[in-house]
Amino acid sequence: MNVIETAIAGVLIMEPKLFGDARGFFMEVYHEDRYAGSGIVSRFVQDNLSRSARGVLRGLHIQSPRAQGKLVTVLAGCVLDVAVDVRSGSPTFGKHVAVELNEQNRHQMWIPRGFAHGFVVRSESADFFYKCDEVYSPADEIVLRWDDPQLGIDWGCDDPKVSARDREGLTLAQLAGRLPRYETA
Repeated sequence: MNVIETAIAGVLIMEPKLFGDARGFFMEVYHEDRYAGSGIVSRFVQDNLSRSARGVLRGLHIQSPRAQGKLVTVLAGCVLDVAVDVRSGSPTFGKHVAVELNEQNRHQMWIPRGFAHGFVVRSESADFFYKCDEVYSPADEIVLRWDDPQLGIDWGCDDPKVSARDREGLTLAQLAGRLPRYETA
């Protein structure tokens, strides 16, 4: 497995090894020891799978104070996946990492606790899979506005299909005081 560090410390792109031949392919999706060796020491407690159509944008979501780290990938289709650092006091607060995840590159992205997460579907549909290190807690969910100008995210989609909940998300400025704190190691 190849691990690529991004411009934001802790957010990682994983390139699992793919073994293929005329019959198809095999890939190890997760191996605790290998991922721990890359700095991902979380114990995963919930797996999720969503299917979305072209142009659907989900996010930007975060849980606080019951934060979630997520290891995400695409099983079918293609998405632009985005992680935004929303840890108050972080040197990269408000900055984001955007990466294309698709069924050809089989890449994964590790999104640590303290980051808002979202994606937009670029293919006809996409099956998006994620492992979480904390269970979903509706009482702790916060929605950051996907089109907050302060974030400067280019989603590559002029008119995304967004849920009512995501449309009503708050800006980063409006969330001051509700976001997790940056903690140095």
